[in-house]
Amino acid sequence: MEITSAYANKLLKQLNEEKDYWLKQEASSCTYTATVDEEAVIPDYDYAAVSEKIAEIDAKICRIKHAINLANVTSLISVNGEEMSVDTVLVTMAQLNRRKEKLDDMRKHLPKQRVESVYARRMSLTPEYEYVNYDLNLVKADFEKVSRRIMDLQMALDIHNQTATFEIGDL
Repeated sequence: MEITSAYANKLLKQLNEEKDYWLKQEASSCTYTATVDEEAVIPDYDYAAVSEKIAEIDAKICRIKHAINLANVTSLISVNGEEMSVDTVLVTMAQLNRRKEKLDDMRKHLPKQRVESVYARRMSLTPEYEYVNYDLNLVKADFEKVSRRIMDLQMALDIHNQTATFEIGDL
């Protein structure tokens, strides 16, 4: 069976929903409560059948995830003329997103900012200031550059996920 990564992820979502259904069925049916003087209402539950169904779903999930992983390692996509494997794109995006968060925090600092703390007010009547120790314009430019790079990577990955196919075998 040939599928795209986008379709594979939809299948995974569907399989996880189906597994959740069976797990909830099992949780609500594997035990019952009754008083000594009443006829018990025993829920319809077959441990072996439910366990087998969950195992089948888990096996399908494993096959799909394995196929996605193989495709991510072996498939190359072009990002602004640079060939990268999908797994490299994913790692790079995670790294860049962490860097973007830090740059976003840094670019929001004022060049000079009064330090407001209870401790500083008690100890001294002289105000304290915090100063940035970097070029704000350079940080802002790097933030924009990292943001563009993330967008380029994401767009290339989105196109790949919607168009490139790989084999997952029979489900």
